[in-house]
Parts: sequence; structure tokens; C-alpha cells
Amino acid sequence: MKNDQVKAEVIEIAQAAKAASAELGQTSLDARNGALRAMAAALRAHADEIVAANERDMEAARAAGTKESLLDRLMLDEGRVEAMAAALEDLVALPDPLGEVQERRALYNGIELERVSVPLGVVAVVYEARPNVTADAAGICLKAGNACVLRGGSMAAASNAAIARVLHDAAVEVGLPAGCIGSIASTDRAATDELMQLHGIVDVLIPRGGAGLIRHCVECSKVPVIETGTGNCHVYVNASADLEKAKAIVVNAKCRRFGVCNAAETLLVDRSIAEQFLPPVFAALADHGVALHCDEASYAIAERVVAGGGELSFERADASDWETEYLAPELAVKCVSGVDEAIDHVNAFGTHHSEAIVAQDSSAAERFLARVDAAAVYANASTAFTDGGQFGMGAEIGISTQKLHARGPFALQALTSYKYVLRGDGQVRA
Repeated sequence: MKNDQVKAEVIEIAQAAKAASAELGQTSLDARNGALRAMAAALRAHADEIVAANERDMEAARAAGTKESLLDRLMLDEGRVEAMAAALEDLVALPDPLGEVQERRALYNGIELERVSVPLGVVAVVYEARPNVTADAAGICLKAGNACVLRGGSMAAASNAAIARVLHDAAVEVGLPAGCIGSIASTDRAATDELMQLHGIVDVLIPRGGAGLIRHCVECSKVPVIETGTGNCHVYVNASADLEKAKAIVVNAKCRRFGVCNAAETLLVDRSIAEQFLPPVFAALADHGVALHCDEASYAIAERVVAGGGELSFERADASDWETEYLAPELAVKCVSGVDEAIDHVNAFGTHHSEAIVAQDSSAAERFLARVDAAAVYANASTAFTDGGQFGMGAEIGISTQKLHARGPFALQALTSYKYVLRGDGQVRA
């Protein structure tokens, strides 16, 4: 009976979104931008209510022993609510992704052909303990003329419900169709499974979360999936690197926020500079509470740092450390023989998300950029920049590590398709 109730809830919300999507696809840019402005204003007006709901989620998460990095992803305060509102307003300034004539030409028979951008229709987003995704996903979907069905994780249930209700009511009040922002209240995992079966109602499914959630959606969904990926990201420090810049990049990539997918999880460093480079980097990481998982060469250096009076938390790495996305103050460290070994390691263990080289040698940098298989590759900059806002897209809906349709941070353009529009004058085919 419980699963029947979950199924009924999911189908009802998805069907309402399907009905709304037909109208949304025909709305003007002014109507959609007006809704985004109203949604931003509503978030600000209801900030106290949203923060109070979030505190209930935080209390339950703390009681369950949730680690600090995940609590940071879950937490909302007035500043983060304001950031959600500002992200919606940023979308207003972006050009309309709909109605763009991508191609226009006359066929041999005189028929005029155009290829025109159109919405996907109904976008389902399944995500975990990040309530800001509720606002980001709703805003991006509406700007691109799509209805959305949101299924957030149970840890953020109260926060997600409050945000979705505020956004939906604000959009409907200014003329968008009811059901344009659907939020599944059930915290039963069966809700995600039901959503994945709605081929023909839901047009695309976007999972945002851990490796287990993403793998489950990819393997079990009957709805097409845009695969967002986990972030086992690397920073490789080449022998030619400016070591001060390299230290700053490593610390920023690892420590800016531990619980995000663009955080560095492995540091690779050329053996020829390891004795010089690693001790000050280890000290800087220790100041941020980072524990190290070291290969033999870097472990020996860490021992010497401690013998000299330094304070480090470190242990020997095992094979699993090279493929672990810690999402925590932990970092794997490995010494390599040069750029080719670094590239081989990244391609073997990375998740095709974001990878960085720090090098003054341009040939080494360009070799890394060309040969590393990832959605975003950096020379002399932190992986922390892999973000839709940083790429000028406004709020992102996810970071894709696949190669079809969307790759890297994606937002408005990735939530459109196209259709061919042909205008003739009585032509028939022989």
C-alpha cells in the first residue's frame, strides 16, 4: 500500500508538470523573466521560513551523526537564501535559449528549412542534501521553458519543501501554469524508482549526488539520463611549476569547500621537487585539518616533517585511495616521474570531471590539457572554478561527465532541443 501511495504521488506531480510544459513552451521571454524575478523576491520575503525549515533538517542531520562536510552542503542561512535569489536574477540577464534559429537554408525543392531551439519538456532532477539545487534547478528549467519535477534527498526534506512551495506559488501568481514546479514530498526511495519509469511523461532525468545514486539512475532509468558525475579531481604539480602559485592552487582546490564535486582529492607531484614542495604544502593543508593518504615517497617526507616538529595527520595510501572522492578534509598524495605518468594516473583513476596541472613549461601543460580525458582541464588554476556561475552560465543544473548532449557545467542550452520547421508552397515528393 505504501508503494502504491508513493507511485500515485509521483505520477500525479509528473502529469501536472507534463500539462504545464505544453503551456510553458509557448510563453514569452518577458513572462519567464517576470516569473524568475517574482521567485527571487519570494525567496527573500520567506527567508525566515526557509531558514527555520532548514534548521529542522540540520538538527535531524546532526543527531544522525552526519559529517561536517555534508552538513555544510545542507546548511542554509540568510546569506545562502540571498545567493539563491541572486542566482535566479542572474538568469534574467541571460539571452532566451528558445526560438533561436540555429540554421536556415532553402532545400533543392524550394522548401525553406529552419532548425529552431525548443524546450525539452519535463525535466526531473533527483538530488541529495543540497537544498540550493531546488532553486537553481527550478529557475533554469523555467527559463528554458521546461516544467520540472524535483526529488530532493530525505536529509533536506523540510528545506526542499519550503523552497519549492515558495517558488511555485510565486511563479503561478504571475501567470505561469500550475504544476510548472513539482516537488515530490515522499522521502521513500521508491519515489525515485517510480520517477525513472515515467518514459513518455518525463523527458529527461538529471541525477545530482553520490556515485551510488548516479549509477542507480543510469542503470535503471527508462527515462533518458544526463549523467552528472562524481569528482575524483587531481592537481598535478610539474617540476617546472612556480611553487608558491602551486601551493595556493592546491590549498584552494582542496580546502575551499571539502564537500563539493570540484574539490581536489589527489595531489600528484614530480619526484624531483617533492622534497622542496611538499613540506610547506603539508603544513598549509594541516592548518585546514586535512589528513593525508601518502604513497611511499610522500609518506617518507611526511615523517621527516613530523620529526622536525611539524604536526601532520597522515597514513600510507592503499589502492582504494586513488579512486576515492573523499568530500572531506582528506587528500591522497603521490609522487610521479613526470607529466606522462601524471596523465596516465589521472586517466586511470579520475572521474572525467576537473583536472589541473601547475607548470611553467608550456609543452608539459599543453600535453596535459590535450591528453587528459575530463570535462574541464586547467593549466595553472584551481579546479574550484568548475561551476556554472564561474563559467558565466548563471546557476548551473549540474556538471556532466558524459560526452553526449552535455559536458561540464550545463544550464540553459543543455535543457533545450531543436526541431526542424519547413515552409513550402505545395511541394510533393516524387
